[in-house]
Amino acid sequence: MEKIVLGSGKLYIDEFTGTLPEDAAIEVEAKLLGLIQSGASLSYKPSFYEAKDDLGLVSKKILTDEEAVLKSGVMTWNGNTLEKLCSTARVEEDVTKKTRTVKIGGAGNYDGKKYVLHFVHEDAVDGDIRITIVGSNEAGFELAFAKDKETVINAEFKAQPQDSEGTLIHYREEDSSITA
Repeated sequence: MEKIVLGSGKLYIDEFTGTLPEDAAIEVEAKLLGLIQSGASLSYKPSFYEAKDDLGLVSKKILTDEEAVLKSGVMTWNGNTLEKLCSTARVEEDVTKKTRTVKIGGAGNYDGKKYVLHFVHEDAVDGDIRITIVGSNEAGFELAFAKDKETVINAEFKAQPQDSEGTLIHYREEDSSITA
């Protein structure tokens, strides 16, 4: 059944250990990246090479590359969030002072971590949609502090293969019209 998809969702994150976690394992408060603003978007872009003769009589096309990017604005965040958005971030917490310090930068601090990004769009009428990628934020981030607007971190997670088939995007939807 085709459906009209309305609304945003929640974005969860966890370090990738080699297999995708079950929904119940990642869809917990502790793994929420932060509440998001302006929704999330997923883009998939294939690249092709086409060889053809000068007269346009014969041609052959092959897929040469693919790119998938999950973008979202993270509105609720703290220093621990920055560690997941920046591969050179290091977080230190001082319990006695009740402070969290984040150091960012230094190519030698690159951690090489990959994360599972799991977006859940809940729809009680037509069924939920779940999109899962494995990747890291490769767009950096910007913190803008304005007197009349919340600070939202716009993250862009570039997908990397998540299995031996080269899967970039794991899209799953509930659909009550599916029958045996």
